[in-house]
Amino acid sequence: MEYLIEDLGKKNIAYKSLVVKNPSILGTLSNNLGLKILKELAGKPSCAMDLARKLKEHEQKIYYHIRNLEKNGLIKLVGTEERTGGTAKIYGVDYQAVSLKLIEEGQEIPNIGLEENELLKPFVENGKLNCKIVVGSPYPHGKFNASARDDHYAIDIAFFIGNFVKKLAESPFHILDTEIRESDLKKNLILIGGAKVNVITYKLNKYLPIYFNEKNEWDITSKITKKVYTYDYDCTIIKMKNPFNKENEILVFGGKRSIGTGSGILAFTKYFNKLMSENGDKKNVAKVVTGLDKNGDGRIDDIEFLE
Repeated sequence: MEYLIEDLGKKNIAYKSLVVKNPSILGTLSNNLGLKILKELAGKPSCAMDLARKLKEHEQKIYYHIRNLEKNGLIKLVGTEERTGGTAKIYGVDYQAVSLKLIEEGQEIPNIGLEENELLKPFVENGKLNCKIVVGSPYPHGKFNASARDDHYAIDIAFFIGNFVKKLAESPFHILDTEIRESDLKKNLILIGGAKVNVITYKLNKYLPIYFNEKNEWDITSKITKKVYTYDYDCTIIKMKNPFNKENEILVFGGKRSIGTGSGILAFTKYFNKLMSENGDKKNVAKVVTGLDKNGDGRIDDIEFLE
């Protein structure tokens, strides 16, 4: 991930940046309307019709600039929506700035990223991974003889965190729930999977503010709001002190089903800032999210926060 750093004196602001290699691409932004469209899409994905209404411009003009922006890689198609009379293409961007490097020799600065944010501490500190990622065994195991199908989501978490890690921890970085030792339980842990498929999540289940109800089809149940979540796409995201060692912490991504765990991982990687900003307690998180399939292709592509 590339960043543009803005020096504000007492603090620095980092913006995700698209680094262009061909300077001619910047010519696409020399037109005021093209730049307005890009700024709108940086704030929220949208279609040509909605952009035309908001910017009070003819729809054909919007289409013209959208084609140029897409051709030059400045925007991308992120989904479709059924509208009266047809299907609307939704465009968006995943960066906050556009930049051009003139030389490759930059100035090294302290690592920028999530390790500076309270939500990811102490899992990443001083640019170093400081935890184990615990995934459920893919073979029948544990009290319920269950097989985990969400272990691959650890890859998404690893790639996301890896953007901000400069020093690798001692390998391996992940561990199966069936291989974990009693001493490992006291470490910082990132748990992938619900209480039925991950035996470590099950060990911690009774301590969780949003837990899995073993007596009721493993529904996600909140001790905070008393709400019950029964949809397969639902997932709880918990960050709290490790009950086995108050000096360390746990981060749990537990879905009602494996696809629900995927919802939680997507929420964390795609809406990290939203997840943090909506959390009153900067040291603890207790959320429930559900996955959405907006373009109808059978895959989760967006998230709704339920609690």
